[in-house]
Amino acid sequence: MFLVYGTTLREARGCNGSDFWLYTGGHKESPTYEEVSAGKTGHVEAIEVSFDPSKVSFGNLLDVLWRQIDPTDPGGQLVDRGSQYRSAIFYHTPEQKALAEKSKEELQKSGSFIKPIVTEILPAAKFYPAEEYHQDYYKKNPIRYKFYRFNSGRDQFLKKVWGEEKVSQVKDPQSSGEKWRTFVKPTKEELKKRLTPTQYKVTQQNGTEPSFQNEYFNNKKEGIYVDIVSGEALFTSLDKYDSGTGWPSFTKPLDPGNIVEKDDWSFFTRRTEVRSRHGDSHLGHVFNDGPKPTGLRYCMNSAALRFIPKDDLEKEGYGEYLKLFRK
Repeated sequence: MFLVYGTTLREARGCNGSDFWLYTGGHKESPTYEEVSAGKTGHVEAIEVSFDPSKVSFGNLLDVLWRQIDPTDPGGQLVDRGSQYRSAIFYHTPEQKALAEKSKEELQKSGSFIKPIVTEILPAAKFYPAEEYHQDYYKKNPIRYKFYRFNSGRDQFLKKVWGEEKVSQVKDPQSSGEKWRTFVKPTKEELKKRLTPTQYKVTQQNGTEPSFQNEYFNNKKEGIYVDIVSGEALFTSLDKYDSGTGWPSFTKPLDPGNIVEKDDWSFFTRRTEVRSRHGDSHLGHVFNDGPKPTGLRYCMNSAALRFIPKDDLEKEGYGEYLKLFRK
């Protein structure tokens, strides 16, 4: 759950969860709309968004948010003036804070806005539900809302900044090809909830799954393999071969920048461990007994990987890799 200023994210082509209009961040107990709108309570008019992180990622919601507001305005939003209308992101966990800060930094570097990004990133405070007539206002009063929205200049502003670009539907965080680019590793407790026991043991405790009793050792479908934790692209079926070991094996990584190799002396002999760069997941080991042209065998654990079929690459956010499979 997190809180943001702005139009409802559900309306903004995004959240597959629920939202609730409220006041937060101020000093007055149980404020009324009249008090908040007068700018004397310190509160911000905000939306509480509840979401299932196994279906919608916090990072995806941030992407939707930036495309609904003017993050460079310190004194309000468009025609709505006053501190109660300033943009802010209220985080609930250190992970959300880190993601919000990184997302804000990347937006500034993108050049989409000339002015500095001034959206505040604050710890979630006590919130007070807004009056019932404010909830789902755009549904209850569609004509009034459309009139307000047009005259507020919001759509004109967004079109000027983003052109005709459409805000895409929020993607499954386990299947989003963009998530890993802003990935912040969750806590151990969160990973234990997200991963199966085998996935957690392999990726977080350097475990090894049984040979010939894992999901992908005999998978012959076309597609790519990504980190089960972060989603970063790791290997492709074009470089997969049957090593006879009972684990999925590859001659080379899909993107060497997503691979980290480290010395491993855990069995009193030197081996080369393979980890994902962004997810810091233990993937397996690389050996020098592979086929030509590389002579390498990247011996991976299926539990550390997620396979994305060729036909699903575009919708999963990995369309850039489709060209590998065009003959």
